[in-house]
Amino acid sequence: MSRPTPVLLTDEQMRTFITEGFLILQTDFPESFHLALTDQLNHVYEHEGNPGNNLLPRIRELQKVFDHPVVTGALTSVLGPNYMLHAHRHGHYNASPVAGGWHKDSYWGYKKMRNHHPWWAMIMYFPQDTPVELGPTGIMPGTQNYESRTFEADNPEGEAVASGKAGTFALIHYDIWHRSTPNLLGRHRYMLKFEFMRTEAPQAPSWNCREPEWKRPASFSTPIVEHEAMWQETWNWLSGRLGSLAGALDSGAGAVQETATKLEDPYEPNALNAAYELAGMGSEGVKVLIRGLHHDDVKVSRTVAYGLAVAGAEAVAPLEQALGSDRDETVVHAAYALGELRHLAEQAVPSLVKLLDHPSPPVRQTVTETLGMIGTPADHVVSALIRCLQDEDVQVRFMAGLALCRVGAAGEAAVPQLEKALEDDNRYVRAHAAEALHYIGTDSAKDALIRFLLNSRWCPTTTPQSTFYP
Repeated sequence: MSRPTPVLLTDEQMRTFITEGFLILQTDFPESFHLALTDQLNHVYEHEGNPGNNLLPRIRELQKVFDHPVVTGALTSVLGPNYMLHAHRHGHYNASPVAGGWHKDSYWGYKKMRNHHPWWAMIMYFPQDTPVELGPTGIMPGTQNYESRTFEADNPEGEAVASGKAGTFALIHYDIWHRSTPNLLGRHRYMLKFEFMRTEAPQAPSWNCREPEWKRPASFSTPIVEHEAMWQETWNWLSGRLGSLAGALDSGAGAVQETATKLEDPYEPNALNAAYELAGMGSEGVKVLIRGLHHDDVKVSRTVAYGLAVAGAEAVAPLEQALGSDRDETVVHAAYALGELRHLAEQAVPSLVKLLDHPSPPVRQTVTETLGMIGTPADHVVSALIRCLQDEDVQVRFMAGLALCRVGAAGEAAVPQLEKALEDDNRYVRAHAAEALHYIGTDSAKDALIRFLLNSRWCPTTTPQSTFYP
């Protein structure tokens, strides 16, 4: 049965997503659908507890949500047509009259260098009417690219809430600051959180693009810090224009020096603006950013990595040289930036492969992801990722599975090791190996995947109350 045509986002919606980091959208299921869904959630939570990663197979009707054209259209627009539904999902139940703490989600309990480009997104789905008093998710607009919390926790000016009728959902940049708000009504409130990953770098706009050049949205829902260079670069990146910022801004000595002083600004948004602006100032800007990569303050080093990640081919050689740093954080930041430069950084692959023997797990973790982002030469990358699937560090192993999802059919040689990874003790190593086999998609990959799925199939109607019949 064919799925309905996705309802793609408009230019204005994409502008809003880039600047504010989220959109509040609505499905059009009948009221009866959501009443039945919440009844089932109530039953499962009361008798079995939170199903966690088994949320989707346990409550089968949920699949209709992720087949809905508004949902598929939103995800296709932001993550491209071949996005991945990640194995981690969670049903959040909120009955507390006290607000939760502001946070960014971890990556399944692990840490990694966060992407400014939308490689990851989340959907937070509300299956019941969720007025403000019932405690919807609170989102701080425009904070998706900040490592630090830049607002008052107890009195957050400009907070947006994902309130609305049953079927409302928030599409959010994975790394935005958010929290649960107080449930003042004391009734059941569910929010079903699902994560999604882009598996292919953008080659062209995947939304309903009518105006190819960047311009600001007509209005912002709340006051946010302006990041014009960052916003424009993200729009161009999503449009398939890699390295579009390089050399696009004033590179006069005075402009470069004045901007360089802002890299140490303690207010992170200002420092990020400086990093992106320097990325657009050609060779002189790149030189300043490379010096910043080795700054004594690791926060400055991390900030300039985002600038180097969009600085174009000119940044590749000095970034490759920085891989030899004695400081692990510098190596991580350099490897991250090379990954975002993708095929432009192909020359650095041999140096990156050597780092798979590095004693630091965070270095090996970052390099694993970077190799999948660069992708070429495919034989060298795939050979390295096969090694990563056997690493003693669990995060290296599951990052290798995700990296092979991005490599696709060129990862055929990894199939035997991926099949072994399906028996790993870690749930995400197993899940990512299964996803990698799916995206590789060759006959041998499909055979391995089908065997695994048949052997591990799960019956959603088998419960302690209903073990065999009916």
